[in-house]
Amino acid sequence: MKIWLTSLLFLCSLAAHAGNQLEEPLSNSVKAQMQKSISDSAAPRLVFATEAEGLHWLGEMSKRLQKRMPNQEMREDFLRTVHYEASRAGLDPQMVLGLIQVESGFKKYAISSAGARGFMQVMPFWVRTIGAPDHNLFHMRLNLRYGCTILRHYIDIERGDLFRALGRYNGSLGRAQYPNLVLGAWRKHWDYQPPPTLGV
Repeated sequence: MKIWLTSLLFLCSLAAHAGNQLEEPLSNSVKAQMQKSISDSAAPRLVFATEAEGLHWLGEMSKRLQKRMPNQEMREDFLRTVHYEASRAGLDPQMVLGLIQVESGFKKYAISSAGARGFMQVMPFWVRTIGAPDHNLFHMRLNLRYGCTILRHYIDIERGDLFRALGRYNGSLGRAQYPNLVLGAWRKHWDYQPPPTLGV
């Protein structure tokens, strides 16, 4: 059993791109704001002007994700949660999908060589810093909430510079490879423009 578990963890670590955020001291006000974001308990939902827009987005993204996440119920729950958590953090949900593609390949139990976990490859020190002891980073919604909150924090630090914020998220600030991978995945696989008829 122990050998099987070790092998499973090793295979999961191979699936993760990196996710090596650096632990840095936070001011009390920033820490309190991030803790408040993590403690949100509202039910995830699509955030669109109309129900038709939301359903169109969900259907389109679901088709694109189907091969990676075959179970429709799980896939749609995941997409609703991504959209909700990204939107409440002021992030583009499609960009977040690009980040998840690069970080974990949409593998819920991915573990990086640095110990980052889950879809958005969150480092465990964040649970101690802004979370609660019982927070499980493999829990889908918690992982997405942490990841979006952390990326929002890095964007704020970098005064809106997404490229540099992505570098911080990955622990590779100053190197272009990771931000380019995320932005490329976003544009190639997740870029979305609603049909004009939905806006009428």
